Amino acid sequence: MVIVAEGVRREYGDTVALDGVSLSVAEGEVFALIGPNGAGKTTLIRALTGTTEYEGRVELFGGSPRSVDPQRIGLLPQSFDPPERLTARELVAYYAGLYDESRPVGDVLADVGMLEDADTWYENLSGGQQRRVCVAITLVNDPDLLILDEPTTGIDPAGRRDLWGLLESLAAGGTTVLLTTHYMEEADRLADRVVMLADGAVAAEGTPRELVEAYGGQPELLVGADPDRAVPALEARGYRVEATARGVVVTDVPPTDVGAIVRALEDEEVAYDELRWEQPDLESVYLALTGRGVDASGDPVERAEVPA
Repeated sequence: MVIVAEGVRREYGDTVALDGVSLSVAEGEVFALIGPNGAGKTTLIRALTGTTEYEGRVELFGGSPRSVDPQRIGLLPQSFDPPERLTARELVAYYAGLYDESRPVGDVLADVGMLEDADTWYENLSGGQQRRVCVAITLVNDPDLLILDEPTTGIDPAGRRDLWGLLESLAAGGTTVLLTTHYMEEADRLADRVVMLADGAVAAEGTPRELVEAYGGQPELLVGADPDRAVPALEARGYRVEATARGVVVTDVPPTDVGAIVRALEDEEVAYDELRWEQPDLESVYLALTGRGVDASGDPVERAEVPA
């Protein structure tokens, strides 16, 4: 195993940031940590890299995190502020010079889509471009283990997908990737396995598919209609129906049943202004396990406020 953690605990005064977290990551695996801000993701990254004190056991490549050859690890913290009055090219070249061996600077910048803007000062780059440069810095030593704390924050959707493709190619080449993210789509696409953290503890672990099947619930059809009319009309046809704050929800509905539900509503002259079929996903899993979702910034959203 590249990473092994057993019973990792970290307290800050009366606050328990990590509460007995255990996990392992195999060579060439993409492993995602997800959960809202405050769940313990960044603290766990710090414990795994030996940059904070902790109780329990952590091993990287079979040894102490602080004894690992830096050449083998690429680390992107959540907050990283390189010198702003250097160009993207100069920054990557500077960090390349810290290693005995490094990749060509131009190749790394091309990997993250920054070659055209390589000679722009860092301070004049957009937030997404700056984050791309930071990712490039973590790749310059061609690491065996890549640890990324929210790597695509601030990057536009197209750029995010470009970086996903890069991470997929690195993993296919044998690089082990550990990342934290509050983008559920990112975890679902990239991760071989996922750990969901809640209040410093592991709420669930498995492949994205395993987690959705175990905790995500059944497919639902959201109907924007008067519940006093829609609920009895659909219950009479044998459907499981519930009036919720989101609207009338028909549970355990395969997409092939949507047409029959529409006909049932029309037969009973029930007007509706919305029909939306929803397949469970990783956010459904997190909602089911914690009663909270995550918004675009990673902050917790209480159950009633989670967008449909």
